[in-house]
Amino acid sequence: MYKIIKYQIGFIVFLSLFIGCKTQKESISNSKIDSKPNILILHVDDLGYHDLSVNGSQIYQTPNIDKLASESVTFNNAYANYPRCVPSRFAMLTANYPIKNGNVPDDGFEIETLNDDVNNIKQIQNLGYQTAYFGKFHLGDKQTIEKLGFETSVAAGHAGSPISFIYPFNVKKGKGKSKKSPIPDLDEKYKKGDYLTDVLTSETINYIKNRDQTKPFMAMLSFYAVHQPLEAKEYDIKRNRKEINDFDYGIQPEYIKEGTGRTKMRQDHPVYAAMVENMDANVGKILQLLKELNIEDNTIVIFSSDHGGLSNEGTKKRNLATSNYPLRAGKGHLYEGGIKIPLFVKWNKHLKPHTEEKSIVMLMDIFPTLLDITDNKKLKTEGKSFLSVLKSEENWNNRTIFWHSNKARPANTGDAKSSVIREGDYKLIEFYEQNRIELYNIAKDPSEQHDISKENKQKVASLLKKLHQWKSNS
Repeated sequence: MYKIIKYQIGFIVFLSLFIGCKTQKESISNSKIDSKPNILILHVDDLGYHDLSVNGSQIYQTPNIDKLASESVTFNNAYANYPRCVPSRFAMLTANYPIKNGNVPDDGFEIETLNDDVNNIKQIQNLGYQTAYFGKFHLGDKQTIEKLGFETSVAAGHAGSPISFIYPFNVKKGKGKSKKSPIPDLDEKYKKGDYLTDVLTSETINYIKNRDQTKPFMAMLSFYAVHQPLEAKEYDIKRNRKEINDFDYGIQPEYIKEGTGRTKMRQDHPVYAAMVENMDANVGKILQLLKELNIEDNTIVIFSSDHGGLSNEGTKKRNLATSNYPLRAGKGHLYEGGIKIPLFVKWNKHLKPHTEEKSIVMLMDIFPTLLDITDNKKLKTEGKSFLSVLKSEENWNNRTIFWHSNKARPANTGDAKSSVIREGDYKLIEFYEQNRIELYNIAKDPSEQHDISKENKQKVASLLKKLHQWKSNS
């Protein structure tokens, strides 16, 4: 009996040691994974700052993004580096201003020659991250995407917008043929009735579910929504049409004059509203996945837009999508409506949710921030890490930033060639071909209605000098 008890005790001790050893190994393994957070970037096309209900829209209902914002550090002074797609995305992905020798890029040619030692994304990949890109790229082909540091890509290439959001995605719904670049990878896999935004979300979800769980991942879901063509599911359109018809816009005019054309002043397009709300539902799906997989606390989530909403036409009449009111103008313009964007950063247990009221950040700062978090490393790029701002250790209230737009589209969006400097609360716009300067105090006048250049000549001279110095060095 004594021997039996002795053997039982010995077995229990052995089993305890074995389980303890195994648990310790799992703990070490999990610790190794947890030391590098996953990264999920949700980037929306043509979404204006006020296209979210959390930012004041009374037409577009975005409960999932609103909830994300409530759990994030949200920025009231976040900006795109350009008011159109290609240069804006170029700046975000390269962490540099989109200007070289006075010009802005039309494609991804600079990415193809980007050195690894200043490539933030490649550096993150080299840390052992699985990297994937889904959706709109607009800067080159699959080879360019891989050069940048994304080893997996789906539905990404030269296309700046889909031929159709409704399957088949590369067949125009309507008269004539489209001259747009096709979206790769999808038409062979999906079926009639499928909607592009849903499909891209499904692809991202499948990737996260089937990833190598021993390594962290960085996935960027870049929606083609809410860019034109304006196409949505019929029941979503019908619901929004009723809500818009029942809404009282009061004395708000439908359009006002701006540049060579008009600015839309009402959010009253039911199809666009349906697209925004479908995009929000898909954001909800992917955030729910993080909870279900129990990786929510170890995943950094970043939500942003590439520039302001399409609210302006030029000499050509257009099917305008939205209004950025009370911000001035929209896509194509260097007024606030064209460049101010929503930016939310969520990282549970690491960042305390709050609204960052004044610090000025740009899209080109995102990947330097992520590299700082994942490797405590800072590269020599014009974008810089705002991790200290996220942690409320610093404020960037007086930061000086710049824009340059030398490819105006007076026919399509009504804008003129211009350059901008913002320093603290002051924003100077130089319409250099028109020999015209405007100055605004953005803190007091976010709608840019009161040009104060004439009564602030010394400030104008100081800012203009800095703007010209930046342009001459770019």
